[in-house]
Amino acid sequence: MSDDMRVAVVREPGGPEVLRLERRPIPMPDADQVLIRVEAFGINRSEMFTRQGHSPGVVFPRVLGIEAVGTVTAAPGGQFIPGEKVATVMGGMGRAFDGGYADYVCVPAVQVRGFTSDLPWHVLGALPEMLQTAWGALFRALRLQEGERLLIRGGTTSVGLAAAAIAKAHGAIVGATSRHAASEEIVRGNGADQFFLDTGEIAATVRQRWPNGADKVLELVGTNTLADSLASTCAPGVVCMAGMVGDRWSLADFAPMDVIPTAVSLTTYSGGVEDFHAMPFQDLIDKAAEGSLPVRIGRVFPLDRIIDAHRLMENNAAAGKIVVVTGQTGDTH
Repeated sequence: MSDDMRVAVVREPGGPEVLRLERRPIPMPDADQVLIRVEAFGINRSEMFTRQGHSPGVVFPRVLGIEAVGTVTAAPGGQFIPGEKVATVMGGMGRAFDGGYADYVCVPAVQVRGFTSDLPWHVLGALPEMLQTAWGALFRALRLQEGERLLIRGGTTSVGLAAAAIAKAHGAIVGATSRHAASEEIVRGNGADQFFLDTGEIAATVRQRWPNGADKVLELVGTNTLADSLASTCAPGVVCMAGMVGDRWSLADFAPMDVIPTAVSLTTYSGGVEDFHAMPFQDLIDKAAEGSLPVRIGRVFPLDRIIDAHRLMENNAAAGKIVVVTGQTGDTH
């Protein structure tokens, strides 16, 4: 193999154009690390926030990317076999150390999982962080049970679509929102029983269709709709904020006694290495392969079009997971 690689570097915060493709030496792993030949990676909103300069503690220049899939090039500690298919997420990737926006990534072995699959790399690249967030939010944070009514606020996001499919398979009654009426077919196709057109204030509609409201709410829009999502929830229900598609980090003049209904709980989910290992990753990959877990890919780009990938995400125009492949097989239209 060549002794250098391509990386997408952010040297200073800003718009998508601050992502620059450069060449660097391929890193050398130590006994506690794994060197992965990156085949694909999903684009995540948190990476956009880091690129914009909103991630505390991130020092530039930095190679972004909180996830990647590929094959093991080297594992000096013997934790994995060269050539083995693996995925890695979180653990400081793209923040504390350089992440997956590269031909190769060197990560701690403790945050790597092996898997087997014949799915194409661009599909596999969509899965790790998306599935971890959906699974963890549903079952760790919300403790979703069979028969419960789940409202997914932000139903057309990649996590929202995955969560709908997973929750439906678990026996939940699923409702999902979108600001666009045309999205109803998409969310129902991923398992939603109910579609709610999101005007920003849907609590009354939710309570009309579901007496007393939703049992559990997965909030993926963020603080823009959080108060209304809390108002959509029955007691003793739970709301989990796990996304910020609305691009607003905080609540102005937050008054908990006014915003959080009696006996309704508010929690969050951000995920981490332990959560990545806790989810049934191989089982979910197998379900995606057999078609029982729909995976909606928005667009696929080659690495040299990373700016276009970020611009698409910033414009909320993907209608599914944005994936980057390190080969030249990405979508060029």
